[in-house]
Amino acid sequence: MAKTIVVQYRTRMEAADENQRLVESVMADLAASDPGGLRYAALRLADGVSFIHVVMIEGAADPLADSPAFAEFQQGISARLDGPPEPTTAKLIGAYRFLTA
Repeated sequence: MAKTIVVQYRTRMEAADENQRLVESVMADLAASDPGGLRYAALRLADGVSFIHVVMIEGAADPLADSPAFAEFQQGISARLDGPPEPTTAKLIGAYRFLTA
């Protein structure tokens, strides 16, 4: 069974575009390396500063730990945020054409 983590946070207005650029870099890095065992979606909400990340890890190892782009995303994240992130675990109870192969 996959471990599912949902993280929601707000960035400072002036840091939102940079945060999006870093998230896009993570996605490009994952697409290029295709680490397997990982499903990852990130959303920017309509207010322009709120983000939600949904991560599903299949197996014991976290493939994000080996991503240079994810390490860059995490570096200095506290300076981009307007308050602490809100991570929580979740259980997928159903999906339609979302987070599926």
